[in-house]
Amino acid sequence: MMHSILLALGGGALIGLAASIMLLLNGRVTGISGIANGLLTFKKDDYLWRIAFIGGLVLGGGILGHFRPEMLANTTSRSDWMVALAGVIVGFGTILGSGCTSGHGVCGISRLSPRSLVATGVFMTVGMLTATFLKLALEG
Repeated sequence: MMHSILLALGGGALIGLAASIMLLLNGRVTGISGIANGLLTFKKDDYLWRIAFIGGLVLGGGILGHFRPEMLANTTSRSDWMVALAGVIVGFGTILGSGCTSGHGVCGISRLSPRSLVATGVFMTVGMLTATFLKLALEG
């Protein structure tokens, strides 16, 4: 149990550090959906750093999967296609909502952005309601 808590604290600290470095050195909020969307819309003026950022995420996941594949295993009772579909739906939602949990939840809340406070509250509420509904609908 303590090991899990320490891993979560360490991961959270690394996310906060990375978001702070991005803001200090690049002047940008570390919103994954915005960074990825910028790649998909071919913003030529800042394309290279976006490729490097997303490439780092993919490379980090690949390294983790190589050394600790159990960390990336689907441990839910949902099929892999359902998890992938949920990810795609979340991706569309972040574009429609002009932000994601990393941009609003990590960077926006730490800057006390009113828009991010509201957005994160909406994300969390809808996520909890959706998870509860799906649990009742699929298992009940």
